[in-house]
Amino acid sequence: MKVKKYVGEVVKEGKRVRWPKREELLPAIVVVIVIAAFAALFLSLEDWAAGSLLQTLKEAFQEWSK
Repeated sequence: MKVKKYVGEVVKEGKRVRWPKREELLPAIVVVIVIAAFAALFLSLEDWAAGSLLQTLKEAFQEWSK
């Protein structure tokens, strides 16, 4: 498939898409940002907890091996 034909078909398909109105789009953006922030916070806390656990285990085994 030639590039010119491909680009033409992409533009044609883009015109057929029903793009959301601003009233529909803004609440969806807010939901995505809130979910992304929650996921980032959760994963950060999980990473911190795992790091703390591994550090505690490392210290415990170093003391045990002395």
